[in-house]
Amino acid sequence: MVTAIVLIHAATDSIPETAQAIADIDGVSEVYSCAGDVDLVAVLRVSSHERLAEVIPGRIGKVPGVLDTVTHIAFRSYSSADTESAFDIGIDDD
Repeated sequence: MVTAIVLIHAATDSIPETAQAIADIDGVSEVYSCAGDVDLVAVLRVSSHERLAEVIPGRIGKVPGVLDTVTHIAFRSYSSADTESAFDIGIDDD
């Protein structure tokens, strides 16, 4: 599984519609609208790098309202939930 974070600059007058169209693309697991340097952040989880090449320029880049994308490929995932569950032995603190 390949995870990528795609930073998306979008036309401001169509951010909700653009975000929904991106969210509807196979391989896109989440889309966030945000404040800051970019308008949308999409998280992709696909089977291969080749699939990324299909989805990002082939689908996301062609969504109306998308002006530009920057892609970051994740090497490893870290999560406090994962760490906590690794040490969970089933004892409740009630």
